[in-house]
Amino acid sequence: MALDTQTLAVLVVLFASTFVRATFGFGDALLAMPLLAMLLGLRAATPLVALVAGVIAVSLLVAHWREVQYRSAWRLVLSSALGIPLGLVFLKGVHETATTLLLGAGILAYAVYGLLGPRTLALKSERAAFPFGLLAGILGGAYNANGPAVVIYGTLRRWPPATFRATLQGYFLLTNALIMGGHFAAGLWTRPVLGLFLRALPVVVLAVLVGERAHRAIPRGKFDRAILVLLAAVAVLLLVRTVPRALP
Repeated sequence: MALDTQTLAVLVVLFASTFVRATFGFGDALLAMPLLAMLLGLRAATPLVALVAGVIAVSLLVAHWREVQYRSAWRLVLSSALGIPLGLVFLKGVHETATTLLLGAGILAYAVYGLLGPRTLALKSERAAFPFGLLAGILGGAYNANGPAVVIYGTLRRWPPATFRATLQGYFLLTNALIMGGHFAAGLWTRPVLGLFLRALPVVVLAVLVGERAHRAIPRGKFDRAILVLLAAVAVLLLVRTVPRALP
């Protein structure tokens, strides 16, 4: 059956965002959300991206569950569970522009510091996972943007690449389940959204396989720098998309 132009565009976006997630462990939602929101609207894009993210997490964890840093993961998940309901309030409110500006500016500042500064900051205790997880839950419930806070936590913990990517998937799997439950309760799982999700599954699985190969090709010493560059790109994307809406 032939695909209409909109559906084809949605599948292209989901392939690209899934490839980024499979390669680096995060970044799919922040790439997909602005594009899919333009194509489908925010209330359709949000649950679709969450459903796809769950499939990605399961696919990666099947092969890499032994690398998960469980002591940090459960703390991140627990605190995120408290933040997700607050995020759902933002989704139904009028706070998107201000929140996105703050998020973009904060991510960019951290990425620039990591790339240009001495990188002396480090977290030695798992207790720091609680505030990072709470912030991640708020952003995840509202915009499927729980990744940056957890990514910054992982870089500050100095996790090696395999641990970094696997732990993020363990976190994303559980928090996505909570986010999807919130979306279902809010009535966001509509027939068109579920139809697009089913059509996207083969594309998502293919992108995961390609991303796995790309991940293995990145030298270990360059992985941290690649993460910071990706964070900076995400921040710039957020700011470019949001600043015009904030201007009078």
